[in-house]
Amino acid sequence: MTYRPVPLPSAPGFVVWKHDALRDYARLAEPDGQSALVLGDAAAVLSAMPAGCVQTVITSPPYWSLRDYGIDGQIGLEDSVFDFIDALVVVFEQVRRVLRDDGTMWLNIGDSYTSGGRTWRAPDKKNRARAMPVRPLTPPGLKPKDLIGVPWRLALALQEKGWYLRSDIIWNKSNCQPESVTDRPTRSHEYVFLLSKNERYKYDVQEVQGPNGRRLRSVWDLKTQAYPDASGHFATFPPALVEPCVRIASGPSELVLDPFVGSGTTSLTAGRLGRRFVGIELHPDYLAMSRDRLLRNGFVELTADVSAQDIATA
Repeated sequence: MTYRPVPLPSAPGFVVWKHDALRDYARLAEPDGQSALVLGDAAAVLSAMPAGCVQTVITSPPYWSLRDYGIDGQIGLEDSVFDFIDALVVVFEQVRRVLRDDGTMWLNIGDSYTSGGRTWRAPDKKNRARAMPVRPLTPPGLKPKDLIGVPWRLALALQEKGWYLRSDIIWNKSNCQPESVTDRPTRSHEYVFLLSKNERYKYDVQEVQGPNGRRLRSVWDLKTQAYPDASGHFATFPPALVEPCVRIASGPSELVLDPFVGSGTTSLTAGRLGRRFVGIELHPDYLAMSRDRLLRNGFVELTADVSAQDIATA
């Protein structure tokens, strides 16, 4: 991909908030408003934000049955994949409310396989991080070893709720994690769905181009990357996946949202490109990781009503 040159801010600023019933998010709607990391439940924070304040959303929610993040209220360990999708739809209905009328959402989501009756996930000798002591049972209507089709089930559920489903982008991982499986191809891709609030929306087709100056295609060849400042988070998507989305769907000082900010890649990338950002995170360890990652990359913490110690003990 090739990009138009843009002037980069020298030291983007941000605040850190802990959500409560009295939190006022009105400043987010102002063109010269703040960037923020917010500790709290995504649906609760979003319901308190002003309508129509966000230009674009770039996010990767927890995948179903793949990780136990060890915190009450987490999404991803529902007993049924259908309950999981319903939980995400609730969050994304609030996302749609806070989006501008010409806003978009770029949604990265991975798939998984049925458990085959096992209530745990065994470690793969080539990928030990996949081990998990708890695992939901095979959903009704599916068989052992079935690929569940989570990305498309979620995309179609959002389409039913009124989202416009505009593109299914394939993130092709040329350096994907190896697998020990011997009866199917190794998975080497994930989906990024482009959804919009309305039929017409902000999309700068000239901002990002493919090889030889061609229009951007729907298969993006991007390597996964390990980031020392994001170590400890299971699922870090690369800035190279986020950057084209930010550039195409937003302009300088416009607000970019990630309701599952995790290690902070969306906030980091948006801030580097001169956009404001809001990153919401339920897990205090990951919010602290996002904060520290921004600081290590030259961002400036303007104010915080929650200290690093408070985040760690929330």
